[in-house]
Formats: sequence, C-alpha cells, structure tokens
Amino acid sequence: MQRLSVENISKEFKIYRRPQDRLSELILRRPKHEVFHVLSDISFAIQEGESLGIIGVNGAGKSTLLKILAGTLQPTSGTFKLSGQAAALLELGAGFHPEFTGRKNIHLNASLLGVTEDTIANLENEIIEFAELEKFIDRPVRTYSSGMYVRLAFSIATMIKPDILIIDEALSVGDLAFQKKCIQRMNSFINEGKTMIFCSHSMFHVQELCEKAVWLDNGQIREIGSSDKVVGHYEDFCNSKKVYHNISEDAPAEDSKSDIEEKGFKSPDCRINSLSVKSKSGEEVTSLAPLNDYVLEMEVEVLKDNIEGNFGFAFMKSAEEPVASFLTTDIQKIDKGPFKKGSRFTVSLSIWGLPMRVGDFYVLGGLADKSGLLWYERKFSKLLHVDANKGVGPLIMGSEWSVTEKNY
Repeated sequence: MQRLSVENISKEFKIYRRPQDRLSELILRRPKHEVFHVLSDISFAIQEGESLGIIGVNGAGKSTLLKILAGTLQPTSGTFKLSGQAAALLELGAGFHPEFTGRKNIHLNASLLGVTEDTIANLENEIIEFAELEKFIDRPVRTYSSGMYVRLAFSIATMIKPDILIIDEALSVGDLAFQKKCIQRMNSFINEGKTMIFCSHSMFHVQELCEKAVWLDNGQIREIGSSDKVVGHYEDFCNSKKVYHNISEDAPAEDSKSDIEEKGFKSPDCRINSLSVKSKSGEEVTSLAPLNDYVLEMEVEVLKDNIEGNFGFAFMKSAEEPVASFLTTDIQKIDKGPFKKGSRFTVSLSIWGLPMRVGDFYVLGGLADKSGLLWYERKFSKLLHVDANKGVGPLIMGSEWSVTEKNY
C-alpha cells in the first residue's frame, strides 16, 4: 500500500523589499516582488512500512517540504496524496498554544490529529510520563524550555500511533537520555510497520532509521535511493566543498621533445607507458569496493643507461590532495636499478583491504630519482569510483570484535 505520493511539488515565495510594496502591488497591479524558488518539481513515493530520510545542506528546502507534507504550507504547484493519519514534529512550539498548560495542549494537539476525547484521556498519563513533565504539566508551555517543548510534542505524536510520522530535526535539542528514549520509540514505530519521514543532519541516524533517503540540493532532488548509498554520496559532497580543478588541467602535460629542449630541460630518463588498477584476479577495474584487495600497476620504459630510481603510487582526491601514498625509498627488497636503456618492466603494488568507504579518486603513478626527491614523471589514472558503504566518515577499516565474559 502506498502511504504517500508526491508529484511535481514546487514552492515559491514572494519577497518584498518594503512592507508597503505589498499594498502598492495590489492597487497598481504591477509586480513589486521577487520570486524565490524554494522547491522545484519534487516527486517521490513511500510505501507502507517504509522510512524515508530527507538530507541536504541548510537552505536546501527540507523544512519547507516537510511543512507541505504536514499540511501547514500549501505548494505553489503540484500535488501529494497522503493515506492514513499523520503526525508531525516541526519547529519548536508548532501546534502549541503558549498560554495553555501542557495538559491542555495534549488535548488540543491530539484533537487536531483526530483523536477522540476518550482516547486522549486514556493516553494522557502515558504521554506525561514519557515526556517526564509530571511537575510541569499544569504550567503554561510558554514557561517550558526548548527540551521540554520537544519532549511533550514527541510524546504526543508517537503515543497516538499515527500511520505516518514526520520529524524535522526535533531530536537535536533533547538531552542524551531523552534522545535514547526517542530512538527506541522510533525503532518500535518502524517495527510495527508504520511509515516515517525523518529529516536530520545526523547521517548516522538517517542510515540507521531509514531504508531510503532523498538528497535535496537547491530545492531539487539530487539523488534518491537506499540511505547507505545516498548518505555516502552526500558525505563525499560535503567533504569536497573545496573547488578542485579538473585533474587533466592539473596533471603535468606531455611535452614534445622540441618543447622540452626549448624549456632547457634534458630528455626524460624514463617514462610510464601505462597505469592501471586491477582486481586480485587480474581484471582492470573502474570502480572500487571498500575492504577489497587491489593491485596498482604501471609499465615503465627506461630511456637512458644506468638509471637508478624509486617508484611511487598514491590515491589522490585531486591533483594536489593525496589521500594515501606509497614510495619505495624505504623499501630495500625492491629492485631499483641500475637499468639499461630500452628496458621495460611492470611495477606492481598490492593493496589489502582498501580502507576508503566512499568517494571518487585517482591513482597516481610516479617515477623518482635515487633520492626520491626529483620526480621524472607522473601519470594519473581515470577517475575511480568507490561504491558507497554503510557507515559514517571517509574511511572504513578492517577489524575484528570480541566480547569476553569474566567469571568471578
């Protein structure tokens, strides 16, 4: 059963420079406003029992979308269909009357959600107990702290057990003890086959609580899919906000012999004819999986006699940002020459348990002189994509757990 269907929703706001421009626009019937596009052509669907995470940077349109789904805002265009009872936790104080006591606001909120008075009376004590507001429940909510607001709102919304629960970053103001209770309640909600829409900047919680995720960027859907995959790509985007040049622009150009001579350089001593990344079985790959084994290979051609040198590989985020590097300067067992002119050989480096969890990288192959300080040549691979893996952070490491019970 489909619980929510969103079709081509867009939302625009009119921005007036001065308050009097609104009246002037009405009288003169000439536009005095600028149009700010918050959401553009948003479409997705959620099935019964699914949980959906909404992620994106501040200003991406997440809260506006949730307000539309909760019914507190109307879309400029597009439609959505919601099946069943929905409860929403939006900004602090939404749905509360500040002069009413907490107890009266329980009845007000629950009645707005369509709950009968008899049901509210039966749930009242449980709501108060879960919110831990026994001493404050008969005081006006204007005297409540932000944490008390959220505890009461969350308790009401989840105690009535709606078909769809919409949460907009509500857990960020609660203390750790209450956050733990909320997570347990949300897990129970999901295990009961209910539907949840959860907006948060905590990628860990989005991955743990949501099967699917929608990444909003400038009011549009940038990606939708499994939460592990989408969160991984979003994290990579956030970690790469620094603008990098195209790798081909940063990589050293392949100079012709005449260009080298004009610049006053000597002919190169050796060169890299090819660079590849292969699986353990020997097949060349263009995508990588965390914790798998790979082999980096480059074919080297010697152009002068008696060349001694070092070899290097690196994983690069850009032409100027290494993630991990490997150099033979301290490795004694590797044959470093001297090599004869015309010699060709393959340099290989085996990587065990690739620790990168998500992102796009290049492999750099390099040839250095005997000291390891002067580089004869560098060569970049094509862009390699690391398949997103469940977890938080750019790295994933091979590990082994053990739990040993002590006998006293």
